[in-house]
Amino acid sequence: MSHEHHTPLVEVRGLVNRFGSQVIHENLDLDIHRGEIIGVIGGSGTGKSVLLRSIIGLKPPDAGSVKVFGQDLARLDAEQRSRLEQRFGVLFQRGALFSSLTVSENVALPLIEHAGLSREDAEHLACMKLALAGLPPNAGSKYPSELSGGMIKRAALARALALDPDILFLDEPTAGLDPIGAAAFDQLIRTLRDAMGLSVFLVTHDLDTLYAICDRVAVLSEQRVLVADRLDRVAATDNPWIQDYFHGPRGRSAANAASLPQQPE
Repeated sequence: MSHEHHTPLVEVRGLVNRFGSQVIHENLDLDIHRGEIIGVIGGSGTGKSVLLRSIIGLKPPDAGSVKVFGQDLARLDAEQRSRLEQRFGVLFQRGALFSSLTVSENVALPLIEHAGLSREDAEHLACMKLALAGLPPNAGSKYPSELSGGMIKRAALARALALDPDILFLDEPTAGLDPIGAAAFDQLIRTLRDAMGLSVFLVTHDLDTLYAICDRVAVLSEQRVLVADRLDRVAATDNPWIQDYFHGPRGRSAANAASLPQQPE
């Protein structure tokens, strides 16, 4: 997928993030292009989730800029930011659903708060989003505590899709899922990208996910993006962590699985 002649949807330039004296990011640059699935990887403590939070505006950077749809988040007033943020869909780690609301009510909430829909209309649309995320009709009336891990991920995805976003931000979406459930979730993300023209920013440790659905991979290391490119080029990068990650036993297994011919459905 070539992006050379397209303006990025997200432009991160010279990003600095600190927590006290600890520097997480220093002079970090990254682009997210229209229609791509970009996987973000890195060792523990490299600030993958912090980067996500900076892009969506939850963690103001200490320096540098984040432009989304050509607009600098730091320069927008509250109303402008709210309108822009409605073009984001975010799936946080462990789903972050409201435990006191049913699944349908969780998905309907942004439609009521931000789109101004009536509760009846919002819950009707929520049912459609739940179906889009691959959940059965009876899931909407359940509470998060009554769902399996895979169903919670799908319910959280349905909520992220509620306002028809342009960009999906997914933080470790397959963590805790069994291999079959993780593979099904990966394919759902790719199907939604293809059907809806979404761009997807995906923080993950899952090598199978990288090989199955990512157009590009960005590696966080040394407080910045060390490389962001097609997976084959990233895997060939002369860096000890990258070599261990992609060419260790798990990396070889994921690469071999990705090279196998797909079975007919």
